[in-house]
Amino acid sequence: MARTQTASDERQQAAKRRSLKPLRRLLPYVGRYRGLAACAGFFLVIAAIATLTLPLAVRRMIDHGFSESDSIFIANYFSMLIVVAAVLAVASAGRYFFVITLGERVVSDLRRDVFDHVTRLSPGFFDTVQSGEIVSRISADATQVKSAVGATISQALRNVIMGLGAVGMMVVTSPRLSLLVVAAIPVIVLPLVAFGRSVRRRSRFAQDTLADATAYAGEQIGAMRTLQAFTGEAEARGKFSEAIETAFAAARSSIFARSFLTFFAIFMTFSSVVAVLWFGSRDVLSGAMSPGTLGQFLLYSVLAAGALGALSEVWGELSQAAGAAERMSELLAEEPVITAPANPVALPDAARGAVAFEDVSFAYPTRPDRSAIHGLAFSVEPGETVAIVGPSGAGKTTLFSLLLRYYDPDSGVIRVDGVDARKADPQALRGRMAIVPQDVTIFAASAAENIAFGRPDATLAEVEAAAKAALAHDFISELANGYDTPVGERGVTLSGGQRQRMAIARAILRDAPILLLDEATSALDSQSETLVQQALEHLMKGRTTLVIAHRLSTVLKADRILVMDGGRIVEEGTHAELVAAGGVYAQLASLQFNAFGEAAE
Repeated sequence: MARTQTASDERQQAAKRRSLKPLRRLLPYVGRYRGLAACAGFFLVIAAIATLTLPLAVRRMIDHGFSESDSIFIANYFSMLIVVAAVLAVASAGRYFFVITLGERVVSDLRRDVFDHVTRLSPGFFDTVQSGEIVSRISADATQVKSAVGATISQALRNVIMGLGAVGMMVVTSPRLSLLVVAAIPVIVLPLVAFGRSVRRRSRFAQDTLADATAYAGEQIGAMRTLQAFTGEAEARGKFSEAIETAFAAARSSIFARSFLTFFAIFMTFSSVVAVLWFGSRDVLSGAMSPGTLGQFLLYSVLAAGALGALSEVWGELSQAAGAAERMSELLAEEPVITAPANPVALPDAARGAVAFEDVSFAYPTRPDRSAIHGLAFSVEPGETVAIVGPSGAGKTTLFSLLLRYYDPDSGVIRVDGVDARKADPQALRGRMAIVPQDVTIFAASAAENIAFGRPDATLAEVEAAAKAALAHDFISELANGYDTPVGERGVTLSGGQRQRMAIARAILRDAPILLLDEATSALDSQSETLVQQALEHLMKGRTTLVIAHRLSTVLKADRILVMDGGRIVEEGTHAELVAAGGVYAQLASLQFNAFGEAAE
């Protein structure tokens, strides 16, 4: 939590320099729906005008109706008040409908754009950012933005119109008393702006701390079985409780600032109304003003004061929304490191599957001082099967990450079918590859949807054929609804071997010219491994295959074996040649054979 707290402190300091400007970034989204915005604005103005006509009617009744005891006059005015109330009700309902619809539409577009953008970011971005925080921005922060666009901004505009309209009518009614009100405005507004900055800063910090707590909860819930297996429930509850308390303290600080802002605004505005009423009553007693005129002025001053007081609350909500919009805008402003060049070089139409690493060196961005790969040089001919072995940390998986262009090498060139990977479109490049990773990803969808993930247009017959080839058909058929059975988040209802076979079926269905197998049979028992190996051998025919494996049984039939150690290729040859050489590979083989021998004993 110390790291996330430090990050939150840094963001809090940065937020001190920010204002409501992030809300301007929502204007393009509002601009897409000018019709909704125009209708909302129309009903907003009508509602304000209807409200501003009420004091006029009150003055007329006081000065004419009551004094002349004209019941017909009073009845007509009350009838007009009912008409005004009807107009106000219709306008308010229309404003609510169009404003809320506009808010929902804008936030839906914003959420979609943020998610679309996140899917385009380079894998390196996710090395340092927690997925739970991203989800918090798409959900919680978007809700704040929806509140602003859907209601708060509308209320702000309504109160601005009401305040300006009321002040204008106050000037028309009594210029002398209006001067008193205008003189009091700076005394009220300037502190509001200062308090608003504090509210904005504290609101941003509250949102950041809540995102930290959400990210931690998402991580722990996603690993609940591991958490319970290591009896870490108490520690997780303690850390989450601490995170929630930190978020609560930040939220309480924000709430206190908003409460004080509201208190100050309401007290000052209505104190000014009382002062105006006192001066006005003296004018009525002296005959300089009629009672109805004072009543009209008083109602307008109450409307103006109410609008100004409401603006204080609205300002706090807008500050929160500005913080949320800023956090979402930060995601949209994040630029992917891995992008397609302006004029990408097209890969050959006839995919061959040739792969070449030419003096490639690479260090992860999070560890720039430690090279994961250095001086790597080898080539794989079309249709060739090359196994990559070596101790943990040798750089085997990094090789796959570079080939898939999750990262670009610091130096050297990687070529696929003769094309420099950096000059090709990453989508086209990855489209020629299918991977079975060691850490299999299974989605909370049906078995068929999981297998067809790389080819969503595949028919059920093609899905079943792939499953049969991967020896997954039998256990899928035994599920409650067969291929339509949901397998749970991360495939929690499946065994490790079943998840692995489903991933193999996914790769088989993709039918790509380059096949990447990263410990593809690691979760299978000996019997299933033998059968799946046969299926993979059939699949590998005519395809370029790179195999990362620790089990020697999966690399014995490889055309070549590359032995990596310390990010370099230290040996190359067939199994027999490497064992005879007595190097790193021979040591690994000896350790594995001894382990198998001891297990057999």
